[in-house]
Amino acid sequence: MASFYIQNFGCRATQADGAAIERQFEERGLIRASAPAQSEIVVLNTCTVTASADQDARAAIRRIRRENPGCQIVVTGCYAQRAPEEAASLPGVTRVIGNSHKHQLAEIVVASHAHDDVPVHSGFIPLSSLAAEAQSEIFVSDIFAHTELLAAPVFDAAGPGTNNDRTRPNLKLQDGCDNRCSFCVIPYVRGQSRSLPLIRILDEVRALVKSGYREVVISGINLGRWGRDFDKPLRFETVVHEILAQTNLEKLRISSVEPMDWSDELIGMMARSPRIAKHAHVPMQSGSDRVLRAMHRKYRPWHYREKIEKIRAAMPTAAIGADVMVGFPGEREADFEETRSLIEELSFTYLHVFTYSSRPGTPAAAMRDQVPVPIARERNRILRELAAEKKLAFMQTFVGKTVDAITLNVFDGKSTEALTDNYLKLRLSGRHDANQWVKARVEKVEAGVLSA
Repeated sequence: MASFYIQNFGCRATQADGAAIERQFEERGLIRASAPAQSEIVVLNTCTVTASADQDARAAIRRIRRENPGCQIVVTGCYAQRAPEEAASLPGVTRVIGNSHKHQLAEIVVASHAHDDVPVHSGFIPLSSLAAEAQSEIFVSDIFAHTELLAAPVFDAAGPGTNNDRTRPNLKLQDGCDNRCSFCVIPYVRGQSRSLPLIRILDEVRALVKSGYREVVISGINLGRWGRDFDKPLRFETVVHEILAQTNLEKLRISSVEPMDWSDELIGMMARSPRIAKHAHVPMQSGSDRVLRAMHRKYRPWHYREKIEKIRAAMPTAAIGADVMVGFPGEREADFEETRSLIEELSFTYLHVFTYSSRPGTPAAAMRDQVPVPIARERNRILRELAAEKKLAFMQTFVGKTVDAITLNVFDGKSTEALTDNYLKLRLSGRHDANQWVKARVEKVEAGVLSA
């Protein structure tokens, strides 16, 4: 019986895809190995959102070939979809399977693994030819013709034992994106927006609740667009409402939602329900109107400000985070200052700060006035320091107060790690069972963590 190992890179959506691929292999009787070095089949589920993501994938391929030269290396995911021939040319790579064929990955690999004596050859293989060409090296087709959506929960803090060692499953409800931000390669490697049917979502959540999970995170590439692609379109608020109404889930956490999809209804629903985590992630990218227009973002700084202020007014203790990009082509010092100023004025509790990375085929890659790397890195540093100051100030407001938190499967010999309802790390003295909601009185903030 063959063994497999899946290494995931990048975002929650990629991790969820990896969990679905794992399910594919297990349904075919393969055994999950504990490490690449012990596996006959190693699947690298890649990211390509930045140049460094591509580099990470190539470095992993080289390392695995060195440590386990006899294994089959299968490259899938976004890098495989964007640059299949480049991935296929790397020494040790057996097959490249793009996102267009990821829903058939185990079928392709298992069939090929059973006939390893057949020579492998390269070439782009149409979907209709898969059965006849199962030995081909590259399996990639038009991503915009792709309608499948992989869905399987992926777990945070996964332990080596039973499922009870795992916590906070993440369930992908939506994939692809119909926006065309000028810097972003994701629509070209994940395709059009498509949604998981409501009945399947409810079945997955009920199964997780039945298995004992207390919190579920819902995510997507453009989560707020869930339901818009159905024959009878639905809104994102519908799936949130139905999860609360039709399941016994204790806590629902909503991952990143674009500014234009934070409706008054969604904010109000989150504020009123104790079963929705008080945590809003609202991508910003820039505080400059000029830069936002060049990015092809669908909101203006004043729209963004209004959304954040509404969320904070409705939920005074909520975690509010954002993605921010520095160094976008043509970003002037004045543009950066507008971004820095807006961040300083708004009540963020954390930021994900990214330096612009040129992606082949995107409009931004061809723009003039690319920002020098040293300047972009300095801007990144400034915003990260500002974010750290805001996070610390927010955390200190909870000293002496009681918070709700879910315990994770992380114990360092003295304390157990937990995560509060509003997305703050909490250290609990002593050992606690994982996956339990607890109330704890915060004593201090130490090394960026609440201590109780």
